[in-house]
Amino acid sequence: MFGAKILSKRKSEDSSSFSLKVKAATIMYFLIELSSYVYSIFLPLNSNAIWFIVGVLIYLPAFCFLILGLLNFAATPANELVTTGAYSISRNPSYVSDVLVKTSIGIACFSWIFLLIAVIDFVLLRIIVVVEEGVLLKRYGTTYSNYLTSTPRWIGIPKSEKKQYLTPQTYQETL
Repeated sequence: MFGAKILSKRKSEDSSSFSLKVKAATIMYFLIELSSYVYSIFLPLNSNAIWFIVGVLIYLPAFCFLILGLLNFAATPANELVTTGAYSISRNPSYVSDVLVKTSIGIACFSWIFLLIAVIDFVLLRIIVVVEEGVLLKRYGTTYSNYLTSTPRWIGIPKSEKKQYLTPQTYQETL
């Protein structure tokens, strides 16, 4: 729940009941985030290379999607579910943008390590997102359940199957 704690103006869920797997994924994600920012400073850029241009073409819309998501999040009252703007395209615009930005940096700098970081981020986010969805389902109930069925988890990826969704009753079993 690292992302929610940093950006949230909303009341955070008590993380003491989360499983070791979720806590480990959250800590690993946080460490990878920090280390990738430091690592990116030392990556060489060759602005004449086709890889740089392709990376920038991925980076620009990803960054704009991130900003739009943050603006939508900030504009929504704290007690309401964010479902407009970027959140009408993806349930996780910040995470989608994060992975796309890392992918674009890996391509622009022709860094296999940075591309691997993007893949690892995506794997860790798949663990974190399931728990976050459970927290939101518990908090918003039917409203969030309807949102789950109408909005894809990731951009461009079809909606998740019903069986992956948690109900308020089964949410506690996953922690």
